[in-house]
Amino acid sequence: MIDLDTPYTLSAAQIAQFRRDGFIKLKHVLSPETLAHYGAEITRLTIALNTQHVPLEERSTYDKAFLQVMNLWERSPLVGRFVMGQRLGRIAAELLEVSGVRLYHDQSLYKEPGGGITPAHADQYYWPLASDRTITAWIPLQAVPVDMGPLGFYARSQSVEFGRDLGISDESEEKISANIARHGFAFDSGPFELGEVSFHLGWTFHKAGANLSTRPRSVMTVIYMDADMRLTQALNPVQANDRNQWCPGAVEGAVIDTPKNPLIYCRATA
Repeated sequence: MIDLDTPYTLSAAQIAQFRRDGFIKLKHVLSPETLAHYGAEITRLTIALNTQHVPLEERSTYDKAFLQVMNLWERSPLVGRFVMGQRLGRIAAELLEVSGVRLYHDQSLYKEPGGGITPAHADQYYWPLASDRTITAWIPLQAVPVDMGPLGFYARSQSVEFGRDLGISDESEEKISANIARHGFAFDSGPFELGEVSFHLGWTFHKAGANLSTRPRSVMTVIYMDADMRLTQALNPVQANDRNQWCPGAVEGAVIDTPKNPLIYCRATA
């Protein structure tokens, strides 16, 4: 079945686990047929629109980590259908414990064979958003064994403030990993089965290993935010850049309701 909209049942225990750990991995979220149907277009566009052509060995740590293309939903009606799927959006809203979610942006991540590590970081460093009600769905388009560099998460790290001012870099890997180790947070870095999807909060620290396999690791991500999320003052140049690219026209202090930030899911009210 090619299915993006039917509900995926979350238990109260899973929602509580996410609230505690700041991430969760869910099996059988999308069928192999759905991933094949949409994944081919996502991968095609990622390769076609990629602007990184420097050989791997000459790149920075950040650029070795992956090829990335944002807002594919605007480039292809087929990918747009995928990003606006109700199944993923409803999961995001229920895990965040909000009534609805809208799109912040999507992003494909293509880790080439031989691609390097993705250093430890928290996504919300990049986002000029007023609350922590943000969540990323990390959607592998194929199974991701350990040697391909699956995403791993530091459980319960969403409460740690040290490292929130560090972007993806050698420095973030060194300093965040050392600080997290001192706190003793468990690191979950297992493989992903086909159809398994992870969800993590914007302030949950995470990283990924190198792709030691001979195959590319193709992943699609969708970043959701509370439907009532407000824009806040940019704290650094990257947040200002994000504001201009992904929330054009939004006003500080107001709900981010722009054409680039459509409502994806809203719980029905009686």
